[in-house]
Amino acid sequence: MEREKRNPLKKFLAIRGIGQIVTVTIGLIVLYVVFGIMNPVFFSSRNIANLLRQIAPILLIGIGQSYVLITGNIDLSIGSVVGMSCMISATMMTKGVSPIIAVIVTMICCLAVGLANGLLVSFAKLPPFIATLGTMTIARGIAQIANNNYNTDSIGEAAQGFRDFFYYGRTMGLYNTIWIAAILWLLFNFILNRTKSGRHIYAIGSNLEAARLSGVNVISATNKAYLVSAFVSCVVGLITSATSGMGTMDAGNSYELYAVAASVIGGISTLGGQGLLFGTVIGASIWGVLQNGLQFAGAPVAIRNIVIGVIVVVSVLLDVIVRSGKGSFKKKSVVVK
Repeated sequence: MEREKRNPLKKFLAIRGIGQIVTVTIGLIVLYVVFGIMNPVFFSSRNIANLLRQIAPILLIGIGQSYVLITGNIDLSIGSVVGMSCMISATMMTKGVSPIIAVIVTMICCLAVGLANGLLVSFAKLPPFIATLGTMTIARGIAQIANNNYNTDSIGEAAQGFRDFFYYGRTMGLYNTIWIAAILWLLFNFILNRTKSGRHIYAIGSNLEAARLSGVNVISATNKAYLVSAFVSCVVGLITSATSGMGTMDAGNSYELYAVAASVIGGISTLGGQGLLFGTVIGASIWGVLQNGLQFAGAPVAIRNIVIGVIVVVSVLLDVIVRSGKGSFKKKSVVVK
């Protein structure tokens, strides 16, 4: 009888990646309490609302990087796609183009980068580091020439609806940015965990050749992962444009680091085939709490970056140690239905 009662807990803890999620969740709670004790303003409702809005873009790019990491690849172009999205959309709106048209054109351009990444990695067989490093440079170049190597002027009052939708507006008491991140997380979490496409993404990350022999369309699954990454990066670029009310050529700088941080801290394996998208929520939250809390503590930006960098390195190192200990480098058979 006692063994039966323990089974649900054992099953829960046996879910792949759940152990690290539990650990980092405890760490998140500890960090939040510590920073709140250091400065009670940290617990204020206003700061919590701003903190959630600060976490939302990191969660979004974390979703994209998580998809790609699960396939066993990486996307270094995320930050540049954010910048490209910000500059293209803002430039078009300053030229009098309707915000809706500007968003559609921007989305098409960003998805083109995602498709290029997927084809270069899966079809042309380029190493993902090299392929996305190249597209990262190209996308940043497009961001720079979008407005002739200048930041844009204000997108104007005609785009106020755009700014309210992506950043300043509220729905049921929460900023729209938070709702956008929550809805997209629910959508992509469902796809990853409840659909054939999601199973294929996990399969090629676990063992590429076994997945191929099982009938998985590796090119299609890899493209889907990179398209998700480009899509959420585009959305973050639109949020950035709405936040500042203009396009800035350096928008999205260092976002590759933030995306990797949100993913690996939350238990997404850099070796592929493992991790839960819920962990990305916790990883992004830890990033946000650290940035916000260290800011309240008066720590300089350099110290904040050092702390985040150390945490990322330690998280990846632990992942490598744990998975090598389990023998996950050995070839495994993968059955995909």
